[in-house]
Amino acid sequence: MKRLCLTLSLMLTGAAFAQNNTVVRWPQIIGVITAPGVDNPVGGTTDANGNKTNQIHSGAGPWSTRGGSARVNLATGEGSFEIDGLVLVGGNASGTAGPVTSVVGTLVCNAGTANQAIVDTPAADLSPQGNAEHSFRINVPAGCASPLFLIRVASGRWIATGASAVSRPASNY
Repeated sequence: MKRLCLTLSLMLTGAAFAQNNTVVRWPQIIGVITAPGVDNPVGGTTDANGNKTNQIHSGAGPWSTRGGSARVNLATGEGSFEIDGLVLVGGNASGTAGPVTSVVGTLVCNAGTANQAIVDTPAADLSPQGNAEHSFRINVPAGCASPLFLIRVASGRWIATGASAVSRPASNY
């Protein structure tokens, strides 16, 4: 019995350490592709009355990117993102960042669950051509599972997302 308890304790400690020493990287940033006026929310939970709460709503039109990436160390909260060519698609501002002059990165942990947590980075300037770079440190909640990374405008609507997340021990980066 002592051996079983010791084995379980070591496994749990190792699992906690591995999660706390993980860097998540999104090697691609992709713009939100929605029709004008159509919402495509991320996350959110359902309250006792069946109403959706804590959703992150999408931008009011389609956006595209030429590229970009993001990374977050779940143990230290250190991270960065860079975006190339995040621009509107369609309308009079097509091919530009339109009225958006700054963006925030948003880490969403446990999206769509009762434990959902949303953590924003400080704002970063977005050029008229849709380029931004930002290094940051955020407070990552314990137990951050299935993390998502969004790029949002100051109003809180998401206009791009990290794609193809890869998690590795911090020592591999």
